[in-house]
Amino acid sequence: MSTAIAGAANGADVFFILMGGILVFAMHSGFAFLEVGTVRHKNQVNALVKILVDFAVSAMAYFFIGYSVAYGVHFFANAAILNGNEGAQFAPQGRDLVKFFFLLTFAAAIPAIISGGIAERARFWPQAFATAIIVGLVYPFFEGLVWNSNFGIQAWLATTFGATFHDFAGSIVVHAIGGWLALGAVIMLGRRTGRYTKDGRLVAFPPSSIPWLALGSWLLCIGWFGFNVMSAQSLTAISGLVAMNSLMAMVGGILVSLIVGRNDPGFTHNGALAGLVAVCAGSDLMHPLGALITGGVAGGLFVVMFEWSQNKAKIDDVLGVWALHGLCGLWGGIACGIFGATSLGGIGGVSFMSQLIGSLGGAAFALVSGLVIYSLLAKTIGIRLTPEEERRGADISIHKIGANPESDIPAR
Repeated sequence: MSTAIAGAANGADVFFILMGGILVFAMHSGFAFLEVGTVRHKNQVNALVKILVDFAVSAMAYFFIGYSVAYGVHFFANAAILNGNEGAQFAPQGRDLVKFFFLLTFAAAIPAIISGGIAERARFWPQAFATAIIVGLVYPFFEGLVWNSNFGIQAWLATTFGATFHDFAGSIVVHAIGGWLALGAVIMLGRRTGRYTKDGRLVAFPPSSIPWLALGSWLLCIGWFGFNVMSAQSLTAISGLVAMNSLMAMVGGILVSLIVGRNDPGFTHNGALAGLVAVCAGSDLMHPLGALITGGVAGGLFVVMFEWSQNKAKIDDVLGVWALHGLCGLWGGIACGIFGATSLGGIGGVSFMSQLIGSLGGAAFALVSGLVIYSLLAKTIGIRLTPEEERRGADISIHKIGANPESDIPAR
């Protein structure tokens, strides 16, 4: 009987993690449609193909290299061992295999984030190559530091400041890393042709479709409850507090971005994502009111910093991924050390200094990595479309077809 109960419990965990992986995988369609709606019409096909191909490249890089870098586990054994039928290296019923799938969907979010920043002027295959490097080496190195305690950094933080760096669902490990890598890529790639006048004034490039943009946001919001809640990775560890805090942070992000963004639909739909990005780190520790404040600050931060980066710093980050993922993720890692504390209603077990060091360290690591990778690619194989290719649009220049092929055929 005990064997049967253990098997049922393990099978339930397998199903739980699998459903989490499916929900986060579905978020990639959200990344795609958010980009489709934000870019100009002549770049919609490219957005769709990029996200799908980046996921496939990420899967290969993570399977063959990245997962081993992060967790010291490889899959070069027979299927019976991988499924847990033989030996003790892998958990029964393929639980470690669905864990790989779940964590892959996190890893593949990194190039999906970068894609939004470099949209409309990046060459296709150089970006796929950058994806392989990032998901195979760069991201799993930091992932292993935090989530597998590699190289003793977590132990040092615990000894020095009383607690490890806490990032339950990836405000820093996924979102800040992706956002700050994207900033490096955007800087090296340069601005889109015609985005600024000779005297530095911003030229409006309106989104192609607010409905597609909104659909992307909705898909991401729905999948995020798998991203956060199912980061528990077992039924025994699941927490309704994570779901509640995710909800409250999302609501805070929506309302503040609506007000600060002056009713702009793009800001409002991205404000929901800003709140969810920020709450990932401390969603298992915060009081719901702390999550609401964390999300609200993130919603305002996104709007203010998106406008500053575009208008003042003249950083041509198409979807504002540095502001959304980079800065809101950075805030979320730090906020975990504030609102996770028992003095502010949190569960505790966190150190503000550990959160500050871990958050700033992750951002710095990602920015330097992004600058190095895209600088080397720019100097070797090139990363940018020609001015004529950019004028035609990435759809025709790269994929030889537009988003509405029938309308491109002259009437007969």
